[in-house]
Amino acid sequence: QVQLVESGGGLVQAGGSLRVSCAASARTFSNYAMGWFRQAPGKEREFVAGISRRGGYTYVPDSVKGRFLISRDNAKNTVYLQMNSLKPEDTAVYYCAAGPRALYGAILRNEDQYDYWGQGTQVTVSS
Repeated sequence: QVQLVESGGGLVQAGGSLRVSCAASARTFSNYAMGWFRQAPGKEREFVAGISRRGGYTYVPDSVKGRFLISRDNAKNTVYLQMNSLKPEDTAVYYCAAGPRALYGAILRNEDQYDYWGQGTQVTVSS
């Protein structure tokens, strides 16, 4: 069982930056591919970033490419999402997720590939 706790959300003005973090309780954090998703009111949950087990590979979709960056520190059991040039449409609850079945170097992009989820952290971008 893995527990994930997000932090760092808040209110930011459009054009600003924010970094959210996710601390994991996993015994061997490097066994898990990690991802960030977001869900805005009335919308489906959306994948926004993924990172491989050792952090050597990352992926962000076109919707946030050039603005969002995912990273991890396996020594601290933590994954980060750095968000720059934020837009009001980035407003959502941001969730981190852990996937235990990823091959080395793989990035998981689908919700059903993740077994563990955090409780989410609210990010609000004002115009």
